[in-house]
Amino acid sequence: MDERGAPAEVDAGAVADGDSEPDAAAADVAAALEAVLFIAEEPCEEVALASGLGLPVAQVRQALEELRAHYDAAHRGVELRRVGGGWRFYTRADQASAVERFVLSGQHARLTQAALETLAVIAYRQPVSRSRVSAVRGVNVDGVIRTLLARGLIEEAGTEPETGATLYRTTRYFLERLGINDLSELPPLADFLPEGTSIEELESSEDHPEP
Repeated sequence: MDERGAPAEVDAGAVADGDSEPDAAAADVAAALEAVLFIAEEPCEEVALASGLGLPVAQVRQALEELRAHYDAAHRGVELRRVGGGWRFYTRADQASAVERFVLSGQHARLTQAALETLAVIAYRQPVSRSRVSAVRGVNVDGVIRTLLARGLIEEAGTEPETGATLYRTTRYFLERLGINDLSELPPLADFLPEGTSIEELESSEDHPEP
């Protein structure tokens, strides 16, 4: 409040710098950070987290350190790491055998139609970003990408220079499962598209929808 009793304006820049906004409840901040980091595709920088949550950078940094200490003290199956200038959840190294058993146990389960379609897009357009795959399919593919990674059918292939987005490609295991030696042996993509349609047209229609 100012001297006249009117609500004082908050400088968004000051919030990000940690100068004016009062600290939110620690538990609420920790919960918000957990939720955001759980769905993050890449390590998240403190400034980006602070800006997105409308909190001071200093408060976010402290909350992240406390959250990491909490997971370490409880020896949870996942841990919060600071890597590449950002923060991200990872499975704990000493649980690698449990993760491996779970992944291998599902290797022979049939892929869903959504997974097969996503795998096809990656196979024919690789290396390709998650957003580009979503553009072609017209739906969110985050969960399907995680499944294909877990099955060992795709892998990360660097980042896109313009956006920094992670790129994906198929693996040697993918070729083995199809019984082919290299990608040149894949059947022509046109055989699987609606008549007279190309994958470039599908991408273009998604990037530039009709008004």
